[in-house]
Amino acid sequence: MADQDLMTTPLHALHAELGGRMVPFAGYEMPVQYAPGVMKEHVHCRSHAGLFDVSHMGQVILRPGSGDAADAARALESLVPQNVLGLAEGRQRYGLFTNEAGGILDDLMIANRGDHLFLVVNAACKADDIAHMRARLPGDVTVEEITDRALLALQGPDAEAVLESLAPGAAEMSFMDVRTLASDCGDLWVSRSGYTGEDGFEISVAADRAEAFARALLDHDAVAPIGLGARDSLRLEAGLCLYGNDIDASTTPIEANLLWAIQKSRRPGGERAGGYPGADVIGAQIDAGVQRLRVGLLPEGRAPMRAGTPIFAGEADTDPIGAVTSGAFGPSIERPMAMGYVSIDHSDVGTKLWGEVRGKRLPVTVQSMPFRPATYKR
Repeated sequence: MADQDLMTTPLHALHAELGGRMVPFAGYEMPVQYAPGVMKEHVHCRSHAGLFDVSHMGQVILRPGSGDAADAARALESLVPQNVLGLAEGRQRYGLFTNEAGGILDDLMIANRGDHLFLVVNAACKADDIAHMRARLPGDVTVEEITDRALLALQGPDAEAVLESLAPGAAEMSFMDVRTLASDCGDLWVSRSGYTGEDGFEISVAADRAEAFARALLDHDAVAPIGLGARDSLRLEAGLCLYGNDIDASTTPIEANLLWAIQKSRRPGGERAGGYPGADVIGAQIDAGVQRLRVGLLPEGRAPMRAGTPIFAGEADTDPIGAVTSGAFGPSIERPMAMGYVSIDHSDVGTKLWGEVRGKRLPVTVQSMPFRPATYKR
């Protein structure tokens, strides 16, 4: 896509004013970093608070004709293996769209807002996700793409105090709560969640008030703008998947080590087992296991193992048993980290393997994730 064809978010002018280095990402022109650089931005988010523009992501409302979110939840369960019907009003959970082969079409957040469901989907997948829902959901559930609101993430230990000062009630929320909070910039649709492993919030705000709201957040000394570079190292330390790298249409939730995201009521033997695309494949993998598994990997030394690095069981082996899907240096853990898929026989924590970097075999050890403990407010 040519640069002139890239879309922009409501904060584009602010990014330029703040010195953001803009790059193409999922069809948008987005800031990869600001003047301090990725390492300092990462550390600032972990120690204070970081502000992320995630307005490129899709915001979608599923509105049932009955006005009862349970009807939208029941319909959505035909497309995802999650217990949406059991999701209480004012709560949110992680979800997965699956295909008939059990692969992951996208990962998303699902919130019960009383008379409707609110979904946040990945930017690169949002057009396909919306088309998928419109084609597969019953006619009495309306799929509304929200195009007049921006989406910001405020993450880090100072996020609560900062947001509370602008939107009273934020401090009362717990991890995965959702609320509408009043502010000088209009009603905010707030979830206590994020993509960093830190306590924090994702905030939907009217597009024409987004810059004013972002400036109000940045007026606090604790808050700094954070680009895509640090967002990636933060989520990798937290052990969180990036769609298109760590999960895609060829990986199942079980291979991706995401069984925790499938509640017992939707697993084989559960009260609403199956009924979603690929349920037979995923159910069989729950019962019988898989041949490969997504794991954390800690390379020795200081050099990261990037996506695509082949992984071998032995230093002299010729056939790889897996590959890295994401890799970077972790500023908080002060060492390289990676995740990837390896054969199930080599997936136990503590297993020593070998990655091939520029023709040289380097040792790497299977590690549990997250690499750094999360600090969510439970």
